Amino acid sequence: MLDPKLLDQIIDVAAISALKSSLLKGKGDKIAADQAAVDAMRTQLNSMSINGKVVIGEGEMDEAPMLYIGETLGKSDQPKIDIAVDPLDGTKLAANNQPNAISVISISEEGMLLQAPDTYMDKISVGPNLPENIVDLDEDVKKNIKNLAIAKKKNTEDICICLLNRDRHEHFIEDIKSLGAKLKLISDGDVAGSIFSALETSNVDMYLGTGGAPEGVLAASAIKCLGGQFQARLKIQDDDEIKRAKNLGIKDFDKKYFLNELVKGDVIFCSSGVTDGELVSGVKLKDKNYEIETFALHYSQKFFKKVKKKYKI
Repeated sequence: MLDPKLLDQIIDVAAISALKSSLLKGKGDKIAADQAAVDAMRTQLNSMSINGKVVIGEGEMDEAPMLYIGETLGKSDQPKIDIAVDPLDGTKLAANNQPNAISVISISEEGMLLQAPDTYMDKISVGPNLPENIVDLDEDVKKNIKNLAIAKKKNTEDICICLLNRDRHEHFIEDIKSLGAKLKLISDGDVAGSIFSALETSNVDMYLGTGGAPEGVLAASAIKCLGGQFQARLKIQDDDEIKRAKNLGIKDFDKKYFLNELVKGDVIFCSSGVTDGELVSGVKLKDKNYEIETFALHYSQKFFKKVKKKYKI
């Protein structure tokens, strides 16, 4: 079990990363905005008394200075923790000062998060209080919608599915439209998109589609805390990705991962707003202080709260 005291520190990691990135929002430079978030997150994690290993990051070691898979962080031998990061989910959103750019991190005890390469991943998620496996990654989307509607005692026309607005999802979109169900298409930021499916305050009933594997493990961390369901499968596409997956101990490239295989034990998840969004508000300057809202979750402590803190730089 993770020390509850770590939660406040991880809130600060996400919040300060969001703050530094927010100083570049609307500047049209997604690389600079992302780098600011990366640098801030690395500095904060290195200041903590942890022995942390990045298991979900932004590429491999040769792609540094991004937070790369296998990088070690912290200034202590203990506790040993796994770290999953997306310092800026929605780089384009931040660069263009559009809604829903966030800074995201989750941590677990050592060996408890899936070590996934930076590849694509098929994903499906729903919220809590539903029959187990009510939706299935291998099932037809129409069947999933109908099963979900029955379980939630809704008409199929009232079921809302969130997807990234990509050409690769056109077949899903057409099937959803043919049933008369609702669509929520997002341009970027599928960590938040998946989380929407598990929030009672959201009108999203299901998240579906192909996105980044790092974002998938991060989303699964939040979904576990929220009591929802999540399934995923890596999309290994070439020899380079096969090699990287094997280096991380992955042998079955067609394996369907269930939530407790992606996130095995206790987990802390934090997401701080860079720009205003549906999940959290963006960074605000108030009385010479920066106010930052963080969606903070700790599985074992049943902690689920939006936290606002003020910072000076």
